[in-house]
Amino acid sequence: MLSFAAILVLGFLLGMRHATDPDHVVAITTIVTKQQGIAKAGLIGALWGLGHTFTIFVVGTVIILFKVTIPPRLGLSMELAVAAMLILLGVLNLTGVLQRLQERYSPTSPDTGLSPSTTNQGLWLSRLSQRLGRYNALRPLIIGIVHGLAGSATVALLVMATIHDPWWSIAYLLLFGTGTVAGMMLITAVIAMPFAFTARKFSGWNRRMALASGLLSLGFGVFLSYQIGFVDGLFTSHPSWTPH
Repeated sequence: MLSFAAILVLGFLLGMRHATDPDHVVAITTIVTKQQGIAKAGLIGALWGLGHTFTIFVVGTVIILFKVTIPPRLGLSMELAVAAMLILLGVLNLTGVLQRLQERYSPTSPDTGLSPSTTNQGLWLSRLSQRLGRYNALRPLIIGIVHGLAGSATVALLVMATIHDPWWSIAYLLLFGTGTVAGMMLITAVIAMPFAFTARKFSGWNRRMALASGLLSLGFGVFLSYQIGFVDGLFTSHPSWTPH
């Protein structure tokens, strides 16, 4: 039991470390540069982590319970989806589309059209919609779900090689995901700090940093696409995919 407990704690810590992967940080930076509040940024990070955890848990559970084999081309295709998401975020940021969507769908007042009875019920989704707006809530959730594709098969296969009991493996996935949520909350809060403190006095600097994050997202997405498509062989007749 002690060894299993140690493994589960390790899963939580590795989940927090997983949140610092470069593709995760680049994607969340592109989103957070449009936020001017640290608390809201942390909430966005939590939503990203929840989406990421959802994919890892669902895909990982299927792999663990049914001993699914992931072909190299499928594994690389899931990773390519992350690269495509980074390219899309970069393009939308550089063209100003993200900013326009942010301004259009962000709540402009505390009144969101909810009835008093609905608000008093304390429904989580209602409070979340009121605080961020549906667009700002769904965007990191969807991006997190897509990013989870890249790591779901890898995490599940590594867990299966370490923990032979499938239910303990699934528990590990849950704690790994919880660690990822916590890690993303911390990362997004830290990234948002300079933008929150300079939003009014240094708006020009904020805009330049937002453009820089868009360029970084686009460039990193193109790099990953080349790495996955040609170095790892997704676009060739001999793909090579090794979970790591």
